[in-house]
Amino acid sequence: MKIKKGDTEAEILTRGAYLYSFKIGSKDVILKGDMERPTRGGMAILVPFANRIKDGEYVFEGIKYTLPKNREGNAIHGLVLDKDFNVISKGEDNISLEYIVEHEGYPTRLECVITYKIFKHGLRTKINIKNVGNRRAPLTVGAHPYFMVADDWTILTEKEDSVKKCVSFNKIPTGELIKTKLEHTDYDDCFLINGGIQLSSSYSKVRIIRRNMPFVQIYTGVRGAVAIEPMSGAPDAFHNGLGLKILEPNESAYFSFTLRFHV
Repeated sequence: MKIKKGDTEAEILTRGAYLYSFKIGSKDVILKGDMERPTRGGMAILVPFANRIKDGEYVFEGIKYTLPKNREGNAIHGLVLDKDFNVISKGEDNISLEYIVEHEGYPTRLECVITYKIFKHGLRTKINIKNVGNRRAPLTVGAHPYFMVADDWTILTEKEDSVKKCVSFNKIPTGELIKTKLEHTDYDDCFLINGGIQLSSSYSKVRIIRRNMPFVQIYTGVRGAVAIEPMSGAPDAFHNGLGLKILEPNESAYFSFTLRFHV
């Protein structure tokens, strides 16, 4: 399904509430999606955990849970990538999709509503989560957009000394944070960043403004693109606690981010 405002157009799929494409005029500014590997293009939604859970296992309130594992032996990218969402509203420039998360590896049921609203040269994404089960819910959420770039890309932040890197071992944050600066280099790392983020290259420029999503994963493993992934908590937050939110039964949480492009 497509939503549009002026010369700005997005295509949203019900599978995973996935942003398959985003273009301004005839120019793709987000790398076109790949449904065979949805976290290698487009923008996947990550619920109820963002990125990895070490060994695909965790203990919550005295109960051990096991999640599906990747070939690394970790759980990765949440539980909704391959799930069919229901469209609950649709306008010319907006769409809302809903899915109830329920899995043997998770303590309770979550109502997950994803809303996309397009505007001239931009996109706002809202993630609303409600605990509709009868047990408490550990939660982090995220999104996995790939921004198309030229080789001269740079990442800038609004505030000096605003970047802390999650110290990691085998791509799993330990819980320690250290001050750092962002450079033009290879990344598959998580950062805690205050304020806005700007990714610029001679191809395009995008500014990312986040609400309740202070962490970002930066990944440069796909040629011609840089993934800057807004997240409410760090990878493996179910163990390290970085950004972990606990939802009580009937409690809701709200997260959002806005992308503003200059082409």
